[in-house]
Amino acid sequence: MRNYQWGIIGTGDIAHQFVSQFKNNQSSISGVAARNFEKTKAFAQEYSIPSAYETVEELLDNPEIDMVYVAVPNNIHHYYITKSLQKGKHVLCEKAITMTSAELQEEIALAKENNLVLQEAMTIFNMPLYQKLKEIAESGELGQLKMIQAPFGSYKEPDPTNRFFNPDLAGGALLDIGTYAVSFARFFLTSTPTVLFSEMIPFETGVDEESITILKNDRNELASVNLSFQAKMPKKGIVAYEKGYITINEYPRADQAEITYRTGETQVIEAGDTKDALNYEIQNMIATIEGNENTTLPLTTDVIQILDEMRGFWDA
Repeated sequence: MRNYQWGIIGTGDIAHQFVSQFKNNQSSISGVAARNFEKTKAFAQEYSIPSAYETVEELLDNPEIDMVYVAVPNNIHHYYITKSLQKGKHVLCEKAITMTSAELQEEIALAKENNLVLQEAMTIFNMPLYQKLKEIAESGELGQLKMIQAPFGSYKEPDPTNRFFNPDLAGGALLDIGTYAVSFARFFLTSTPTVLFSEMIPFETGVDEESITILKNDRNELASVNLSFQAKMPKKGIVAYEKGYITINEYPRADQAEITYRTGETQVIEAGDTKDALNYEIQNMIATIEGNENTTLPLTTDVIQILDEMRGFWDA
């Protein structure tokens, strides 16, 4: 069995999560690089990573590294994804994978040209629970999908210099938490939706502080996406069908859901483990490299297009 070698780009909070929770018998983390070499060396020492690179270019020049995990701010995802693909590395990038559909299409073309795998680290598309729920939905036992509710509210200290509100770092709720809500909706919608309506309230720096969006597809399935950076909301997703509805609490990394049928009966569905959320991304990444169909990228492509459409309403 081949052992794939990972390189980590970035040493922020999500990189710490990825490395500290890493558990995969088909791959190992062999190197890390970031802008601050002192932090890079400390990161490598903390997690016993063999190599700390002074520059990302040095990491990418190592032929023994097969793939990279990109964990840097949103505004520089495209730069590092492009560099990595050009150097022949498979790429798993944190959400949102790109800021625009145009960027993503460039990357997809580059990955295809070089026979490489490109995926977004979106937990919803990788958690076993969602695959199980999709099987139930596709069996027809719940009837036709009618409506989805996808709220996500997180209170962030209103500091204009914080990355959450900094336009130079692609701040705003949409690219930080909105990708989860839109990905949740897109996962259950049975065809690609368009944005019927979207309204945004800006923070003082101009980035989106909160928004309300309505999606609709050609099968008359509706979804509402409600986001806020100044109000906590339960991450409770609801997917309503003719014969019952699914409730998923803490939906970004959920391992349990409840189906409530029209009769009042309930059924608990369990699959996977929240603690292994990032490892499911790793497993699916390797499976795709080894020849499995890339089932998450089409969903990611739709999500980024939806984000573009939402901003189109805001800019109108």
